[in-house]
Amino acid sequence: MSGPLHGLKVIELAGIGPGPYACMLLADLGADVLRIERGDIDADDEPTWEVLNRSRPSVAVDLKNPAGRDLVLELCEQADILIEGFRPGVTERLGLGPADVAARNPRLVYGRMTGYGQEGPNSQRAGHDINYIAVSGALWPMGRKDEPPVPPLNLVGDFGGGSMFLILGVLAAVLSARSTGEGQVVDAAMVDGSASLMALSHSLMNAGFWHEERASNLLDTGAPFYEVYETKDNRFVAVGAIEAQFYAALLHGLDIAPGELPAQFDRDAWPATKERFAARFRERTRDEWTEVFCEVDACVTPVLSPREAAHHPYNTQRGVFFVDGEIQPQPAPRFSKTPGAIGRSPTKAGAGTRDGLRSWGIDLDRQVALRAEGAFG
Repeated sequence: MSGPLHGLKVIELAGIGPGPYACMLLADLGADVLRIERGDIDADDEPTWEVLNRSRPSVAVDLKNPAGRDLVLELCEQADILIEGFRPGVTERLGLGPADVAARNPRLVYGRMTGYGQEGPNSQRAGHDINYIAVSGALWPMGRKDEPPVPPLNLVGDFGGGSMFLILGVLAAVLSARSTGEGQVVDAAMVDGSASLMALSHSLMNAGFWHEERASNLLDTGAPFYEVYETKDNRFVAVGAIEAQFYAALLHGLDIAPGELPAQFDRDAWPATKERFAARFRERTRDEWTEVFCEVDACVTPVLSPREAAHHPYNTQRGVFFVDGEIQPQPAPRFSKTPGAIGRSPTKAGAGTRDGLRSWGIDLDRQVALRAEGAFG
């Protein structure tokens, strides 16, 4: 193992979406993570497509079996963090709630990932990213004028407002536990996190610089200099020329004299200016425009598909992706002295049971006994 989190021990009670992604990031950065889930202890260890499950072993444990529950509690005695993403109350009913774990290890940080939080009127309701960012106000501004809001995949709720805030919370709580000797519960809700991501938007609204009407503001495709334009070959370029010097470079690349257009921040003129830019971009292909702007600081870039991005010089020179038959992003961020790494390929559920438990002190003889008790399902 390598990375700045080397030595940090994490129990993951496997779920979907933001929990696995958070644990992937922790494992990529060197944390010793055991992914506890339903699985087959005899499953082969051939790699699977599930990138979110990489860098850590999958351990088959039946949490409803007393021997399985007791095994997890025993593992918690040496863990720094436990992460779970069930509905509120589920782990308590399993005998693995915060109080159960704290009785075995008062220093452990208990990370809880939900959509609506542990308490409140929606806490027991099902939902997905689209629902959480709808409630937080983050979905409303995304989309074109006079059209419905457009869901931003599941990036804002699940991974931005969920995983990232969960990681921030549990690592902050670990620092606190190391100085106080006391762990705590981290309640990471995707509604809370995605609401926090809207801090700049609320700042601009408070100052009167942002309007709730979609596509009427600086960063929501209202401005002609912050927009995606279609090119001659039905592909796209992204333009983010907000600052004056970048806007001037944009006009130069488009071969438009500044005097031909109204002032950059004349909002009334934005629609007409956007039409002028759109017509110009349709005159050349995406790659031709890329060539025009490749050496110019105009904040103009090609819009790449996910697969195209993995092979594009922008990313291959930096090694942003790991490409070996399958494609997956490399660990991020980067560290000068303790770099992260993809510790292991994702495998079938349960395939890492023997090695994973052995690395945490559960030898093979003990595993045989646990299997006989039904701990592994």
